[in-house]
Amino acid sequence: QVQLVESGGGSVQAGEPLKLSCVASGRIVLSRGALAWYRQTISNEREWVATTDRDDMTFYGGSMNGRVSISRDGAKNTAYLEITSRKPDDAGLYLCTAYSIWGQGTQVTVSS
Repeated sequence: QVQLVESGGGSVQAGEPLKLSCVASGRIVLSRGALAWYRQTISNEREWVATTDRDDMTFYGGSMNGRVSISRDGAKNTAYLEITSRKPDDAGLYLCTAYSIWGQGTQVTVSS
């Protein structure tokens, strides 16, 4: 079965770092091709957070630009999103996507 599974979310204090993971299974190979992270708010708005392309160039956008880092580990077939200095507005459902496939997301809440 082809799928992406996110993890690493939870309730955290503002200002603390957090690292989210996205593990691929099936025929998805995360070491190649583009992949991205999005944040979905409580009102179901989906905000693009970060992308890494097939050449490992990284791109960031939205309200979290400057406070996030996207990376991947080919050996583990896993992608990561590291968030530094979290803010309460960072709360939401974080989803990864690759090859038009989306994971179910991992929920992050931030307390001030």
